[in-house]
Amino acid sequence: MRRFGADYLTETRRGMWDDSREALADLLLSDADSVLDVGCGTGELTAVLREECPGRVVGLDRDPELLAHARRDGPVVRGDARGLPFPDDAFDVVVCQALLVNLPDPAAVVREFARVARERVAAIEPDNAAVTVESSVDAEAALAERARERYLQGAETDVALGASARETFETAGLADVRSQRYDHERVVEPPYADHEVTAATRKASGADLRERRATMAGTEEDLDALRESWRDMGREVVRQVRDETYERREVVPFHVVVGRVD
Repeated sequence: MRRFGADYLTETRRGMWDDSREALADLLLSDADSVLDVGCGTGELTAVLREECPGRVVGLDRDPELLAHARRDGPVVRGDARGLPFPDDAFDVVVCQALLVNLPDPAAVVREFARVARERVAAIEPDNAAVTVESSVDAEAALAERARERYLQGAETDVALGASARETFETAGLADVRSQRYDHERVVEPPYADHEVTAATRKASGADLRERRATMAGTEEDLDALRESWRDMGREVVRQVRDETYERREVVPFHVVVGRVD
């Protein structure tokens, strides 16, 4: 199972669900007495669930450092998604976000969710193969696509699972499976927040690709060339940030899948 730092999770989930929560309708959160958020990380989705659900919402993650960030407004528990530390039928709804894409056997994990759920199981999973980027730096969109292709080829799990998550639920034995697409849009434009300036600096140093290198396919020469081009692009990003002309729009498609426990 891949591990993520608190800064990474906070950044990638920043602003998610701020525009609309319509895609969460099939979870029937307003009717739930109890919800479990598996792989809650730093608790961004957990906070949304607590706003939408009148009942008890529990966050669960195996990483104690992430749970320290999630422990803000309600209970959290340390545990593993592959063997949840709860009895059968413990929660009305069991949900996860961007978790199954990092697991080698997602259907088995969904079955474990169904064991603990009385009514519904849900997953909010990205299709990382369908991410789009637009940028005021001419080279950025093409380089982002090249890096994404290397990532997709090198990943040990199905990081594009969102597009087929419905089939995963059906394989796991869930009934009445429904799916809705939710596009998480992240826009960078002036005035820039501190984390956006930091992201520009990381592009210029090549830190992003250096940290992701172990999960990217390709020869050393290919990856070195990609990183050098990435750094050149990053320097132009930094220049435009200084001039307050840099703009970037990234869309990550998520699929919200909900199934009924028989």
